[in-house]
Amino acid sequence: MAIILPDLPYAYDALEPYIDAETMHLHHDKHHQTYVNNANTALEKHPEIGEDLEALLADVESIPADIRQALINNGGGHLNHALFWELMTPEKTAPSAELAAAIDEVFGSFEEFQAAFTAAATTRFGSGWAWLVVNKEGKLEVTSTATKTHQSQKVKHQSWAWTFGNMHTT
Repeated sequence: MAIILPDLPYAYDALEPYIDAETMHLHHDKHHQTYVNNANTALEKHPEIGEDLEALLADVESIPADIRQALINNGGGHLNHALFWELMTPEKTAPSAELAAAIDEVFGSFEEFQAAFTAAATTRFGSGWAWLVVNKEGKLEVTSTATKTHQSQKVKHQSWAWTFGNMHTT
């Protein structure tokens, strides 16, 4: 079974005025589809490694050298975008009480968390992702990765908890 492009769980224009339909079509139908196609092309060369991208990217040295970078770039791009589509919603949402309390404990307030998150996103050169994660000590932490780096590649003993967006900076 090949990796497939997930359907958007909402209409392309559902996130307007924040993200317009044209941008959603471009990122979902073009960029994300290209990640899926390229990851599948790489995986076809080594069917013995399977298709569990999260497991493969958590141990990149286990990926055969001739497809390693293609899977890092395209598998990571696919996983990040799949999570991005799933977590975004046209509905107004707020953090759960548990998450809000953890944010207040670590950052002092939601506004201070937003400032830390924005700094992580906007100080990355080029395209990238800002993440709110639970670190190996069980505490929230804001991190940033390059555009196609999936969080499982960054820190093996850290689990991602929430992502709040893909930031493009120059």
